[in-house]
Amino acid sequence: MQHNLQYNPYPRGVQAFQDSPAASGLPPLVHPTPHQGIFLSGNAPNPSLSVNEESKIYALVIDLLNPETRESALLELSKKREQYDDLALVLWHSFASHPETRQLFLNAHIPLFLYPFLNTTSKTRPFEYLRLTSLGVIGALVKQNDNTTVIHFLLSTEIIPLCLRIMETGSELSKTVAIFIVQKILLDETGLTYICHTYERFYAVGTVLSNMVNQLVETQAVRLLKHVVRCYLRLSDNLRAREALRACLPEPLRDNTFNALLKGDMVTKRCLTTLLNNLNEQ
Repeated sequence: MQHNLQYNPYPRGVQAFQDSPAASGLPPLVHPTPHQGIFLSGNAPNPSLSVNEESKIYALVIDLLNPETRESALLELSKKREQYDDLALVLWHSFASHPETRQLFLNAHIPLFLYPFLNTTSKTRPFEYLRLTSLGVIGALVKQNDNTTVIHFLLSTEIIPLCLRIMETGSELSKTVAIFIVQKILLDETGLTYICHTYERFYAVGTVLSNMVNQLVETQAVRLLKHVVRCYLRLSDNLRAREALRACLPEPLRDNTFNALLKGDMVTKRCLTTLLNNLNEQ
């Protein structure tokens, strides 16, 4: 992943991480090689079906929950597998979001089959839609409250670098789902420790967040800004990361650049104020 910041403050925060021990037993946070080769249902239309037909697909998936309608629903879904390209992803999303099937979904390592889709780099609409829907499956996994097992599984995979690249180069919608996944990982204590364990990991996450802040000055995408602020706030809970952020937190988060954008969002304003207070504490 290449970073094109005009000013990159992160080397100034390296002192807080210089003595970081090697992360034993944890996979390195590296950037993946591009692989050549939905997200939240309803936001990205499938070009192969009408809205009415797509709604019928979702209704059939819901019918799978009922033993009395399951057999007929499976039969109807099997008939539509050639008409609806994303049927597998919709079904995977349903497994990932249901408490009784989520653990089995992880045990079978099904999310790994989505990673080649996340690893694509083409910006054409079909590839962007495929990345978005695949991110939605991972998002459904981490969205649950009891997600510690999910986080541990994801940390053993390449999900963080995959999300970081999408956070830099994806569409606004894809960036939003990718940073949501990173935020949920950070909110877990194991996830926060993992990312802050070495300077290299902190640098990778922090640089992408910094790039996003600089882009948000231009785009004014408040939905993304909310997640960026929450990620920085969570990073500040780690003592070494807090020390580094004192030197490298992007200036637009310090100088009221986003005051107008956050005027009606008191929750995010409080998060930003708490972040700045954390960094000012001695």
